[in-house]
Amino acid sequence: MQSNFSHRRYSASSTVRSGANNSPCPEISSDLLLDSPSVAICDVYCRGTCRDRSAEEHGRVTSLVFTYRGTYVRHVGQNQSVAEANQVLFFNAAESYRVSHPVAGGDASLSLIAHPTLLSEIAPPSLLNNKLDSSFRPHRLRIDARTQALVAMLRYSLREGTVEPLEAESLALTLLQRALGPRTTRGPRGSFGNQRMVDRIKLLLASDLTRRWTLAAIAAEVHGSPIYLTQVFQQVEGMPLYRYQLRLRLARSLDLLNQYDDLTALALEVGFSSHSHFTAAFRRTYGRSPSAFKRAALGR
Repeated sequence: MQSNFSHRRYSASSTVRSGANNSPCPEISSDLLLDSPSVAICDVYCRGTCRDRSAEEHGRVTSLVFTYRGTYVRHVGQNQSVAEANQVLFFNAAESYRVSHPVAGGDASLSLIAHPTLLSEIAPPSLLNNKLDSSFRPHRLRIDARTQALVAMLRYSLREGTVEPLEAESLALTLLQRALGPRTTRGPRGSFGNQRMVDRIKLLLASDLTRRWTLAAIAAEVHGSPIYLTQVFQQVEGMPLYRYQLRLRLARSLDLLNQYDDLTALALEVGFSSHSHFTAAFRRTYGRSPSAFKRAALGR
């Protein structure tokens, strides 16, 4: 297989993200972390200054995008997907989309581009429109906690240079398998209106991860009853609202782990009441303590 990938979440053909006349775009930047004949991985950062929908963009190649910091909304026709740390979004080659940032702060994502042959071998047929071009039918899937941890592990190890190319490729393929596996992912369910309500809840949670939301406060913001919104969220996302918020906080801790030696300070930064509460939740969710994860990911 020859490596012929575009290594950006938004390809050079996009009008807003790459700038007019192929000029550099200050809105978005990317770092190529891995480039092999089978898979490419890029770390992509967006300032998120465009609150409204961007001009139409097109991807050159199909990519899986794992947002690990911040949030944005990707619009494909009448469909929209809230990109945040509990999701993987699928950007199909030549598919038109727009992007908006209703929550300030920008975003960062790990973009994985696999050779079409690998995608067709790994992806369940139910997820693909066409095995010949390996385009995806769903716009997004909810990923499990271990997939979140793999995103962080892969990003840290590539940036720190603690992983050899062969191991990095293996980790990337494991990430690909988990992100597409029927036992480790879940597509949205429920009516169009219910999915839009859940999107509003997600954006609300993302706007302040450390706030100790009550059901009454969330219901007041999205104009629904507490009982109804908990039922709708469970139906669409397949998990309770409180657990979803917990996963967002823990995903934020994965992103900040390399910046903190004091885990108590990190715990407070992401909204936990204490070091012990944070460590217990982290271990229960990711299978190891924050300190052990940090040693494994950063090699120190």
